[in-house]
Amino acid sequence: MKIYFACSISGGRKDEKAYQHLVGALEEMGVEVPTAHIAETGIEVIDGQKEPQDIYQRDVDWIEESDLLVAEVSTPSHGVGYEIGYALYLGKPVLCLYNQDVMVSKMITGNPHPLLTVRAYQDLTEAEAMLGEYLTAAREKSGL
Repeated sequence: MKIYFACSISGGRKDEKAYQHLVGALEEMGVEVPTAHIAETGIEVIDGQKEPQDIYQRDVDWIEESDLLVAEVSTPSHGVGYEIGYALYLGKPVLCLYNQDVMVSKMITGNPHPLLTVRAYQDLTEAEAMLGEYLTAAREKSGL
């Protein structure tokens, strides 16, 4: 199974530890994560040196090649919102996780799309459990 992990880069990195935890959990679950590098410290500098068109094409290609998208949406990000919308447009399942102590856009929390699942977590242990449950159900449904 290949999962596109989305998180804020230029919108802010205050949730970087959560990103790293979730990517690590995905990898431990045997999932291929082409975007694992975006959880790393300093990614905003690395990606900042690349041309916008190159980032766009790379990320769109990865979304198209992935089975589903997982997004940590506690920190607002134009790019993550776009990636979520694009994945849904392609008919890909999307899981959005966020810290229950923050306000998340109602365009995410109020979206009734049948392929979108939005869950608030209290801590990273709970977020990891939610991720595991979601992946188990996705694997059973798709046979992956």
